[in-house]
Amino acid sequence: MKKQWVFGFEQLDNVEKYVGSSWERVRGLLGGKGANLADMVRIGVPVPPGFTITTEACNEYLSLGEKLPEGLWDQVLVALANIEKTTGKRYGDVHNPLLLSCRSGAKFSMPGMMDTVLNIGMNDETVQGLIETTGNPRFVYDLYRRLIQMFGSVVMHIPDEKFEEAITRTRKESGAKSDAELTAEHWQMITEEFKNIFRFHTHHQFPTEPYAQLQMATEAVFMSWNGKRARDYRQAAGIPHDLGTAVNIVTMVYGNISENSATGVALTRCGTTGEKKIEGDYLANAQGEDVVAGTRMTKDLSDLQRDMPEVHKEFKRVAELLERHYREMQDVEFTIENGKLWMLQTRDGKRTPQAAVRIAVDMAEEGLITREEAVMRVTPDLIDFFFHPQFDQEAIEVAQTENRLLAKGLNVSPGAAVGIIALDADLAEKWGKEEGKRVIMVRPETRPDDVHGMLAAQGILTSRGGRTSHAALVARQFGKPAVVGVAELDIDLTRRQVSVGDILLQEGEFISLDGTTGELYQGEVSTKEPDVKDAWLLKLLSWADEFRTLEVWANSDYPVDASRAREYGAQGIGLCRTEHMFMETERLPFVQKMIMADKAVDRTEAIGSLLPFQREDFAGLFRVMDGLPVVIRLIDPPLHEFLPDHDSLLRDLANLKIELQHAPNLEKIDALLKQLREKESVFNRVETLREENPMLGLRGVRLGNHFPELTQMQVRAILEAACLTSREGIDVRPEIMIPLTSHVNELKFQREILEKEAEKVMQEQSMEITYKFGTMIEIPRAALTADQLAEHAEFFSFGTNDLTQTTYAISRDDAESSFLIEYLVHELLPENPFETIDQEGVGELMRIAAEKGRSVNPELKLGICGEHGGEEKSIALCHGLGLNYVSCSPFRVPVARLAAARAALLARVQ
Repeated sequence: MKKQWVFGFEQLDNVEKYVGSSWERVRGLLGGKGANLADMVRIGVPVPPGFTITTEACNEYLSLGEKLPEGLWDQVLVALANIEKTTGKRYGDVHNPLLLSCRSGAKFSMPGMMDTVLNIGMNDETVQGLIETTGNPRFVYDLYRRLIQMFGSVVMHIPDEKFEEAITRTRKESGAKSDAELTAEHWQMITEEFKNIFRFHTHHQFPTEPYAQLQMATEAVFMSWNGKRARDYRQAAGIPHDLGTAVNIVTMVYGNISENSATGVALTRCGTTGEKKIEGDYLANAQGEDVVAGTRMTKDLSDLQRDMPEVHKEFKRVAELLERHYREMQDVEFTIENGKLWMLQTRDGKRTPQAAVRIAVDMAEEGLITREEAVMRVTPDLIDFFFHPQFDQEAIEVAQTENRLLAKGLNVSPGAAVGIIALDADLAEKWGKEEGKRVIMVRPETRPDDVHGMLAAQGILTSRGGRTSHAALVARQFGKPAVVGVAELDIDLTRRQVSVGDILLQEGEFISLDGTTGELYQGEVSTKEPDVKDAWLLKLLSWADEFRTLEVWANSDYPVDASRAREYGAQGIGLCRTEHMFMETERLPFVQKMIMADKAVDRTEAIGSLLPFQREDFAGLFRVMDGLPVVIRLIDPPLHEFLPDHDSLLRDLANLKIELQHAPNLEKIDALLKQLREKESVFNRVETLREENPMLGLRGVRLGNHFPELTQMQVRAILEAACLTSREGIDVRPEIMIPLTSHVNELKFQREILEKEAEKVMQEQSMEITYKFGTMIEIPRAALTADQLAEHAEFFSFGTNDLTQTTYAISRDDAESSFLIEYLVHELLPENPFETIDQEGVGELMRIAAEKGRSVNPELKLGICGEHGGEEKSIALCHGLGLNYVSCSPFRVPVARLAAARAALLARVQ
């Protein structure tokens, strides 16, 4: 069967016969842009005639070593003849030439990542024919110079700055303030200079044969799929590298042919807030790249209603039609040619996390989509962006009082960012990614080549560009705070400095920007975590709660954390790490005294001193979590963590001995000797406790069995706090958890100690407290013998951080600072197992533990308390395994609520 490489925009039915009616397959073949152009034609939207060369052709071209597949060019010529028939123009004709654009279009939107060439088909002969036809030599030479410039930079890789320098020089010499003021003679002169630039850099004349231009441009788009900026973008966005790009050949329509012409871009809803209003930018008498490049100050789309009321009315009708048709907010490109509207592209619009949530909720309430679809449209990582830092209001007021507010631009991507100025992408990446500095990337406007610097920066600032500029689109997609179009900002790339009015800032100085308000401040402005009370987010999460079956708990050690967790929707505390409480200043001396004690009586006394602190800690948690479960893990880490570092002590001892040799008098000697004896005592104890591998040594359940009085004190503190708060009317639900269990006998021994102490406390208090006893599953042996453990436990909590370490036999901290990143780069591991649960290894151990445990105790409650509990894929695994809850940090609770709902909804359709 003959391979079909080319489809006209009017041939969508044929495409569906070729690949099936699945829209995913259609997009996969035609790319998102090509599929949507064909779809717009089918629903009656005005689209210039054109055709699409498929992604299969791109992949075949690349696999053949950058050679066109057999039969492809013949199909291109047939499709081109159809356009000629439709338009009444002929490609390459001197008197009535058909001009074309060559645009890329992958399955997934990659704004600015791929290459486009406009006005293909022009040469010196067609220029004269167009001048005769239009009577507008300025317009024609403007087209011609754009072709040479874009062809030179895209196809022949000539630095675009070489062309821009010629335009800038001509503007200065002529006194023109903008490109719009340049005359036909100026553009003709620039065109000739562009030819010289082309010849100087390529050692060839600019190709004048129209079909050669088209073929070279097509191949350039194919090759750009493997360009560095495209690969970097796909890597960051998680887009597969094997999809290929389609090529869209479209009849040129001209937004720069007259004052009754224009070009623009728009979103059918606000991409920053999600408000239901069309927003965008346009330029009269311009071509498309002028808008997104930011080289001219754009007009707000609302001005179109005044300038061209009939066109504005038609545009609004088309925008509403497209949004209803796709049931999604659209990002459109359009051109107006002599008062006629043409749509050049539509795609799902990029938006901020706040806008994504509001749009999903509003569309559900408008009846465009269901509530289930609304939940599925908002990914958990978008919810995470709601917790980006915001500027502290008092700090803002101080900055304004000190006149540190420099300027205000367009607020295109929310959040606060503070960093040092970096004036190019390479430096931003070097400072931000390699040296760990906080960076604000500052550019006149960003280009696709800048993406690596944008990803490394805390925020993005440009002096030009609009709400749909490249900077705005990329910043919104990756959650980078951004302010664009700050006209007062003068950027001097030669002197490496920026200025606003009389204020001069050097590269490397701090600035602060607010992507929510569009404000720019000199110096550092302090930030704070946001208070999340977004009405649309709360509504979306309430819908998510209706769909999910997994409960979401939180890891919280202090009442303030627990309060925040409950505010964010936590249904319990899944992990309270008691050792964190021991590290506080007023308690650490008692902990160290306990560790240093040689006699049991001294150790018991020190432990007793900790009891009041622990009791109040737990009482505070119980009060906040009134009516909800609180899982308290008994002390887990090795004791040496509470003592000074071994190497630091060794250095201190050496310094004291040197100082002692040079002591000036007996009084100083006595003081130094006393310090030396105290340090030596601590050092000797650290030496005694020192282990070759402390994470596999005396810790967790072993510590409790080795020092039973420690377990007794913690159990007493928990139960006394429970009795105290229960008398206050609090509904107390403590659950006591034993860490690092590997053998059933360890658990039995701990339970005996615990139950004896609990019974004693309840007799003393004359009160019964219902509590649960359970263990963490964080050792492979525990998972494999879970049926034995389940005979003595009422719940299991998977400690997936340690379970991953013990399954892989690697230390997380050491691995992530050494070989683990290399493993991910070379794809030796598909994902970081400390970020996403390894389903085949760790996940399989969890499945075994769940099945074995519930085979003995069907009512066994199962949860997870590692940070995996806030990660979407891991939550989906927990849902599939039938866990009762996931537990994560308080700030991840809303993320987990949404992820749990999405897991439940996905399970319905599988």
